[in-house]
Amino acid sequence: MDKPLLTVRNLRVSFSREGKWTEAVHGIDLDVMAGRTLGLVGESGSGKSVSSLAVMRLLNDKISRISADSICIDGTEIKDFTEHQMSDVRGKRIAMIFQEPMTSLNPVYKCGYQVSEMILQHEGRQAVHRYARPAAHVIDSVECIAFPTEERGSVSMGSRTRYDMHRQAKERVIELFKQVMLPRPEAIYDSYPHELSGGQKQRVMIAMAIACHPQLLIADEPTTALDVTVQLEILKLLRKLQAETGMGMIFITHDLGVVAEIADDVAVMHNGEILERGTVHDILDHPQHPYTQGLLACRPPIDVRLKRLPIVKEFLDGAWQGGKAQILHDLQITDEERRARLKQLYSHEPLLKVEHLQTWYPLRKGVFSRVYGHVKAVDDVSLKVYEGETLGLVGESGCGKTTLGRSILRLAEPTGGKVWFDGIEVTALKGQALRDFRKQAQIVFQDPYSSLNPRMTIGEAIAEPMLVHGIEKDRKKSRTIVCDLLEQVGLKAEHYDRYPHEFSGGQRQRICIARALAVNPRLVICDESVSALDVSVQAQVLNLLNRLKEERHLTYIFISHDLSVVRFMSDRVVVMYNGKPVEMDDADVLFEHPQNDYTKKLIAALPGRQK
Repeated sequence: MDKPLLTVRNLRVSFSREGKWTEAVHGIDLDVMAGRTLGLVGESGSGKSVSSLAVMRLLNDKISRISADSICIDGTEIKDFTEHQMSDVRGKRIAMIFQEPMTSLNPVYKCGYQVSEMILQHEGRQAVHRYARPAAHVIDSVECIAFPTEERGSVSMGSRTRYDMHRQAKERVIELFKQVMLPRPEAIYDSYPHELSGGQKQRVMIAMAIACHPQLLIADEPTTALDVTVQLEILKLLRKLQAETGMGMIFITHDLGVVAEIADDVAVMHNGEILERGTVHDILDHPQHPYTQGLLACRPPIDVRLKRLPIVKEFLDGAWQGGKAQILHDLQITDEERRARLKQLYSHEPLLKVEHLQTWYPLRKGVFSRVYGHVKAVDDVSLKVYEGETLGLVGESGCGKTTLGRSILRLAEPTGGKVWFDGIEVTALKGQALRDFRKQAQIVFQDPYSSLNPRMTIGEAIAEPMLVHGIEKDRKKSRTIVCDLLEQVGLKAEHYDRYPHEFSGGQRQRICIARALAVNPRLVICDESVSALDVSVQAQVLNLLNRLKEERHLTYIFISHDLSVVRFMSDRVVVMYNGKPVEMDDADVLFEHPQNDYTKKLIAALPGRQK
């Protein structure tokens, strides 16, 4: 049997907080074979990313301790390497793709330069040392480092102009950009990170990671929060690069559906320990540990409709020992139940009507800012939403779904068309009348952390809408209402005086939901409100939204790029592309019999659907 490319034995990681050391990773073992992918799966806080950062020694040694019996890469023991020795390992032998490309790329440097810098650090060092260039010229030397390996030994610093050296470096990086299938590689070489889409930034990160032909690639949640179509492209790209180079890969994720697309082997982590390991088929088809079973079950199914999603805690407590058969028996919605619900929903007049809505943004140029065109973010959209219904809006980033939601609430001013809410024309409202409408229509934004003021306690944040709208000005009474709201969304009354940074992502999203409910709205727009959450936390939030809808008689517009989540939540679905609705139908009918090619593409890209 072949020896593993990476071997990790008894890895332990501890962190210091207020003078006390707490162990976060408890003696795990890992093996990664060349040419194979190990999927490292678990919820946030399970120790997945910490373990990979420990292998690369990227943790702050002032607040962390790393110990291991062995960390061996291709026969070389690296656990006792100095920082100088590790700098030769990172990038050249082990490379990493981080979760958030926007924060991993330097915003003040162009993308091409940043990839060239990686090559300078590893392949250009010998040349720099050989010719003893002064430190002041190190940045300039990026222009002379991108020669093919066989040429480096014969290069004379005096025999080539700086222009020639820069040209060679640029050609090398552009070839990498072509390899990762970036469009317009020459233009992206000279582009800043903020000028690229999320998927393009992630491809730049992949190009940087493979620039020095690493033996092992660690991909830390590289597709989280990306559109399903972009996600599928990134997964295909990683498989293609692995087939071409034979590198080993550790793919870190919380989603077992994604693991089905990319991994050969799987290790499931929870609370710093590996609970289960095996081939991808063994883990997905015959999971043994209740935690693994829970992770698989809490993802919204693509073939049935459930009353609610099972959650991981229920599996750990032994609630679903009958497995999938018990889940279907207890939770599946029958066709008769669904037909009865839809008949009741559509027997009344719609609560919201949108007629030929347009939201265009002008493109300007020149000294006098002359308008030469428009970005048609929302272009001639018409739809109806009935009271008690959940209407799903689905599409890729940039399709106009978020702008449509904001335009309905007049957070973005429409440039044409009309919006009617309960017989009142919203697009004609002004002043106090518009503020009164917003008491009845609220929004839950995508990023809960940036939606909350870090200087306000969560109790103050939830109470603020009531004070603004004059619903309850007495602070003692408003505190009682807020505490009740906290308990309704699954938090505790004693959390009132805590600050946003003291909560997890899922808890912060619950806080934002409570704040939206504080003014007793009739319509709530959920804008990508679960897209960046673990699948286990996502299931809890989705169940919460459905429970609150029944208890408070709410109507939802649910915006997402994930069609499986939209199908679970929605009665009807609108698919948007380039600012226009391309398909609108009952959620089950649209999913099972899509008519538009774009809808078919979205459905085909769902994780786990390929295997």
